[in-house]
Amino acid sequence: MARLPRLTLPGLPHYVVQRGNNLQPIFMDGQDYACMKELLREMGRRCGVVLHAFILLPNQMHLLVTPETAESLPQFMQSVGRTYVRTFNNRHARSGTLWEGRYRATVLEAQAWLLPAMVVLESQALEQGLAARAVDYGWSSARHNAGVQVDGLLRLHAAYWSLGDTPFSREAAYAHLLSRGASEEVSEVVLGAALKGWVLGSESFIQSLQLQTERRLSRQKAGRPVTSTPIKTE
Repeated sequence: MARLPRLTLPGLPHYVVQRGNNLQPIFMDGQDYACMKELLREMGRRCGVVLHAFILLPNQMHLLVTPETAESLPQFMQSVGRTYVRTFNNRHARSGTLWEGRYRATVLEAQAWLLPAMVVLESQALEQGLAARAVDYGWSSARHNAGVQVDGLLRLHAAYWSLGDTPFSREAAYAHLLSRGASEEVSEVVLGAALKGWVLGSESFIQSLQLQTERRLSRQKAGRPVTSTPIKTE
């Protein structure tokens, strides 16, 4: 089956996955991780992409972003990808491709899915056995969003702000969600949508977006309906 064209809708959050070719390492040491963080900062500013959450894993990275225009996200990922590969290859005396083809992404309905998606994203270090707790992993946004340390790379989404009236209450509420983690079902739904390119949201949300594009936004249902709202993470 032909791959769906990438979908970018300005002003809406997107869950983005970029993996190493054949899941080979894309970060070899701390300098590589730091280089990628700086690129995310600089290219986000240049291209008009706001970063809400991220995790840099040895063989892939996951981002939760909101692009300002329809071209912001493609330009951002292209700029980050090309610059990083050039730097990585020069540092490690290698050549050739680093990425597993194009990046994958899904558009999220923020009210229902942004917080569950953040938990799924920041829990990926646990899934790979890299940390005992999400906040123990240094190359992600978990420590910032849970109030452990400040990272100027990030900008909080309105859905996060709805967790409380003060910074402390928001951080405590999110830290609780993160410590509980996401269910296996929620993780499968979020990651599956990102990798396959289907919009993640309610039927009414998807129908409203379908008016903006001819691209099909959800797979045709067969048999039992797919859950349109996330399982509670608390």
